[in-house]
Amino acid sequence: MSKIINISEAASIAIYSIVAIARSKEKLNATELAISINVSRNHLAKVMQQLTKYGYLISDRGPKGGFKLNKLPDEICLLDLFELVEGNIEDISCMGDCAVCPFKDCVFGGLASKLTNEFKNYLKNTKISDLIHI
Repeated sequence: MSKIINISEAASIAIYSIVAIARSKEKLNATELAISINVSRNHLAKVMQQLTKYGYLISDRGPKGGFKLNKLPDEICLLDLFELVEGNIEDISCMGDCAVCPFKDCVFGGLASKLTNEFKNYLKNTKISDLIHI
């Protein structure tokens, strides 16, 4: 089944794990996080490493270790996390290759640009604090 918007597993892991950590009163370790968001522990560990490296999380090792936020939930927007994993969202004006398109006007009527901007604005305007209680 095809999707209009496809969010990678890594980007999903980054967002869901930050929300799960923000909701928790205790530190969460990688195993607990992987189980709670239903992903591979190995993939989660790679994403957690990035989030720690770029200052979103603090990681404590050992039997009582785990992850906790290094920023306040209202200081982190979804766009920060998405672009950390995926790179910057580019504004696109066409669904295909405009350079070789035989039509004068886009047959999709600028929908690609509209959807991209709407998605980016949602990510930019949604903070982790907005998602803690859902």
